[in-house]
Amino acid sequence: MRAERYSGQYQDFHATALYCPRCRQAMPVRSRLLLILPDGELHEYLCAVCAASVGTKTVRQEREARILMA
Repeated sequence: MRAERYSGQYQDFHATALYCPRCRQAMPVRSRLLLILPDGELHEYLCAVCAASVGTKTVRQEREARILMA
């Protein structure tokens, strides 16, 4: 019952800091759109200091269910 109540609470997270292997510590990041896919978008996280790629994220778009009335 609890899972149903909180299931829609966190739908999308945005990273503000991730570990950068070049800087060797957690650094602030920027998000850059890489690809537009049929079911969503692929974003890349870049270190704000050295611009190294530190991760990716796929943002899926929900498909609307449409009911046709006759």
